[in-house]
Amino acid sequence: MKPLALTSTLILLLAACQNKTENQSNPSNQTAMEQTTEKTAIQKTLFAYRDALNASDVNQVLPLYTHDGVFMPSNAPSAIGQEQVKASYEFVFKTIQLNIEFFIDEIVVNGDYAFARTTSKGTTLIHANGQTVPEENRELFVLQKSNGTWKIARYMFNKMK
Repeated sequence: MKPLALTSTLILLLAACQNKTENQSNPSNQTAMEQTTEKTAIQKTLFAYRDALNASDVNQVLPLYTHDGVFMPSNAPSAIGQEQVKASYEFVFKTIQLNIEFFIDEIVVNGDYAFARTTSKGTTLIHANGQTVPEENRELFVLQKSNGTWKIARYMFNKMK
């Protein structure tokens, strides 16, 4: 009977140690899982933005920005807030038609803020002359989690060549 009691006690001790180890490692596993979930949600926002650009659809772009979002295009003034952002994209879409793909280089999440570095490559149709030219940029997005959704708080891009 004593060997059975000793074996049972050892099994219980091992189980208790195992549970303690799992509980100690769980916070880092949970944090890693949360980071992955947030990065996936940010990727979804970035690809929705790409789709809105390719569709030349201001109504798809605006919900992706925070109410005080800032769009900082190359060779143009910054657009601050929904009204200016809307006007800026209306001008862009009247001027050109993009056909691009985004490549995500980096996403870093810190609480309700994140930044993403991307590159894009494709073509631009210039409406004024009907010419299609190569398009290649690098972009920096600052994102903010608003009501559980990642939105663009600041966006800037420039030409790579």
